[in-house]
Amino acid sequence: MNPPAVIHGPSLWSEPDVRLFRQGRHFRLFDHLGAHPMTVDGRAGTLFSVWAPAAAGVSVIGDFNGWNPGAAPLAVRWDSSGIWEGFVPGVGPGARYKFRIGPGGGGPALEKTDPFGFRFELSPGGPCVVAASGYNWQDDDWLAARLERDPHRGPLAVYELHAGSWRRGPDGRFLGWAELADALIPYLLETGFSHVELLPVMEHPFYGSWGYQTIGYFAPSARYGTPDEFRAFVDRLHRAGIGVILDWSPAHFPDDPHGLARYDGSCLYEHEDPRRGRHPDWYTCIFNYGRPEVASFLASSALFWLEECHADGLRIDAVASMLYLDYSRPDGEWLANPFGGRENLEAMEFLRALNTAVYARCPGAFTVAEESTAWPGVTRPVHLGGLGFGYKWNMGWMHDTLQYCGRDPVHRRWHHNELTFGLTYAHSENFILPLSHDEVVHGKRSLLEKFPGDDWRKFAQLRLLLGWQYAHPGAKLLFMGGEIGQRREWNHDTALDWHLLDCAPHEGIRRLVCDLNRRYRELPALHERDTDPQGFEWVTASDSAHSVFAFLRRDRAGRPVLAVANFTPVPRTGYRVGVPVPGAWRELLNTDAAEYGGSGLGNLGRVEAEPLRFHNKPHSLDLSLPPLALVLLEPLD
Repeated sequence: MNPPAVIHGPSLWSEPDVRLFRQGRHFRLFDHLGAHPMTVDGRAGTLFSVWAPAAAGVSVIGDFNGWNPGAAPLAVRWDSSGIWEGFVPGVGPGARYKFRIGPGGGGPALEKTDPFGFRFELSPGGPCVVAASGYNWQDDDWLAARLERDPHRGPLAVYELHAGSWRRGPDGRFLGWAELADALIPYLLETGFSHVELLPVMEHPFYGSWGYQTIGYFAPSARYGTPDEFRAFVDRLHRAGIGVILDWSPAHFPDDPHGLARYDGSCLYEHEDPRRGRHPDWYTCIFNYGRPEVASFLASSALFWLEECHADGLRIDAVASMLYLDYSRPDGEWLANPFGGRENLEAMEFLRALNTAVYARCPGAFTVAEESTAWPGVTRPVHLGGLGFGYKWNMGWMHDTLQYCGRDPVHRRWHHNELTFGLTYAHSENFILPLSHDEVVHGKRSLLEKFPGDDWRKFAQLRLLLGWQYAHPGAKLLFMGGEIGQRREWNHDTALDWHLLDCAPHEGIRRLVCDLNRRYRELPALHERDTDPQGFEWVTASDSAHSVFAFLRRDRAGRPVLAVANFTPVPRTGYRVGVPVPGAWRELLNTDAAEYGGSGLGNLGRVEAEPLRFHNKPHSLDLSLPPLALVLLEPLD
């Protein structure tokens, strides 16, 4: 049987499409590039299209032509766009393929995966698989409700998850998307998280990169199932009332020979100069954000996951490495911008254009920056000079809080400012407070094991940390395992230690997280004014001698919730705290409660405010502060 011939002429490109692509303003390149099953002149087949402007020749090789490099040559378009295309009859979904590229400067031919591959075969250097989605979405109600929500005034509690190691099958295998949904949805509903954030699900050859070294920017990893099975996973979460955030990594890409690096024999996607094009930390390639076609590629990838896979948000990884030309580079090993500065002006413009497109095209969706510096205006709108992100991870809060909590309580009095300093900038951006995967790997220990002392103190301090996170201004993010008091560091090769929940202290942590999420949802004061300085007020930030902190959170109507935290193992009775409202105050939550594994010391559910002025407030409470614990109180109407 002869392999199918190539028909040249059919195209998915219009002149406006090509123009937008070359201007860096095309946001749906996946409609044009890649492999698209269709019918031409009554013949079913697949139209292949790839951008390779430096190539001398391009052909499609696959299981349909015996991987014969001469069987299916593509033709370059007439318009100098560098796009090669051709229709191959008889090729349909399920066919395996690669592009064979002859470099224009000579040298051996390259076998490359499709940058716009929608599905990959899971194997080293695996080929792409022709795919066509027929998924019928059923999440219209979720998407309609999403339009009505203001994410900055509602509760945002994110459960960060790695799909390959949350749970495993009984034989140690990965769970498929349907199996993961079966287990995850009831768990999220019980624990009360509003969103799940998935470490990158995009296809990646090295599993140990956790997905951050992406090779398939338009394909969910074949490790967990097909693209439509992933769509069904998102759909089921939405129908259960759970949002989906995807990690997305445009800061760098791996240099695997079958991937994007030197794609057509030239540095097509990356910078030629290693001072701009190589990442010194990860030994990966850096995108050339100033090349319009690359900007179109990356923006189209982001929009693909939001528009075609219905993701509710994208968390953009390693933004600081994009913004600074000297990121992790010593003097003499980086190139300044045209004005002599260290700012990557091209990356700035790309991020602004991307965020503008996301918010214009995907109402209700949002973007999150993992940006670890004090770069100004990360979440300020683009039209006001900012980068336009919806949220920013508060890395300063995370670092200072964990550093403080890692100290022996006897020394904390000398480091009081590590917890108070964050409130000086807490409202400068729209922050998420992350206790993420990065803090429980590479020798950093699990959250539980970061704390000093015996087991009782470790569990008490973990409960206190979680209470502090939920009381503090900012949306919440907790990496899987933190909610059960995982003892060992996260290991991507094994599942979490779910058997720990048979032990009361670990189950107590989980129950506390359930109640924290419930209180966070129910109490507008804990979320409505996260970005408003008027929603927060210190009651006492200066009691370093006792390592006690007290503050008020207020909702838009001014109703207060009082948080008081004792960061020492010393119970404190008769501790007076000023409050603005007379009458009875109800104890809403106590991280030292017996049902969480604590000692049960508290305020018997309520305490009466006395007309005794204290902390510059007209009334005050005489409180019992449990050891290593936080209590929440509200005035009774």
